[in-house]
Amino acid sequence: MSHNPLACPPRFRRLLRYIDEHLQSELSIDQLSEVACCSRFHFQRQFAAWMGLSVGEYVRLCRLKRASLQLAFRQLPVTSVALDCGYQAPESFSRAFTRLTGQAPRQFRLQPDWSGWASHFDPLSRHRSRQMKPLLTIEQVDVVEVPAIWLAVLEHHGDPRLLGDSIRRFIRWRQQHGLSPQRHATYNLFYNDPEQTPAAAFRLDIAVAVPHPVSDSAAGIVSKLLPGGRCARLRHVGSDDGLGAAMQFLYSQWLVQSGESLRDFPLYCQRLRFFPDVAEHEAELDLYLPLASPGNGTAG
Repeated sequence: MSHNPLACPPRFRRLLRYIDEHLQSELSIDQLSEVACCSRFHFQRQFAAWMGLSVGEYVRLCRLKRASLQLAFRQLPVTSVALDCGYQAPESFSRAFTRLTGQAPRQFRLQPDWSGWASHFDPLSRHRSRQMKPLLTIEQVDVVEVPAIWLAVLEHHGDPRLLGDSIRRFIRWRQQHGLSPQRHATYNLFYNDPEQTPAAAFRLDIAVAVPHPVSDSAAGIVSKLLPGGRCARLRHVGSDDGLGAAMQFLYSQWLVQSGESLRDFPLYCQRLRFFPDVAEHEAELDLYLPLASPGNGTAG
């Protein structure tokens, strides 16, 4: 199927947000076509033309993606996960999940096959990133002075498809040490672009703010200082599928127009609201682009 290269019209962007918010509910064709302000006689063909997926397949993948992350990263009972993702019977949820991923829900919770997971959900991410690009303006970026912060860090090295295993290890460690996201901020440091970096060379830090240096060699936790200084800050609201576009905006548009210079430290973010705890389009983070002090030139 050939796809219109243009981005989703506003009514379809509104529909995708509506689906994100109502994955636990029945989503009929009549209901969705009404939200999209589209005749039900044409809705399914139009949706498939824009998204490259049928509306039924799109909803199914969104439900099972949310379910898979709840199973992997949260402690909800399988029955609660099923209900939260729109399956009234745990048995029907288990069949749908197993048919897609090749793992039963409890098996996935114990030992997720992330490579297989990526092969099933990457197409959904590509469609969403193409059709739900963030609408950004220069005015959304502000320059702030950030204080130095101690971080307890788990360093992920290697295939980005296996990042989920590192996240699980990090969540277990911070739970054991009482470092809840509500009281201790969560950070990621982005060392390279997964789209342009060989899988074996990919690096990303998963970190939590702590009041003093903390390390735990047995758990792979190291201490790092997030240096204070000037940063360009951009709020990103929505799925990580659009995060690359937000980063690119900072480099290709804001930095060029601002006349600022870069500091020798990687781009990083502070995560504020987490999917799957909130609907995917309601996830929030602040991107920080480290800037050189005025008159100090550029490092990049």
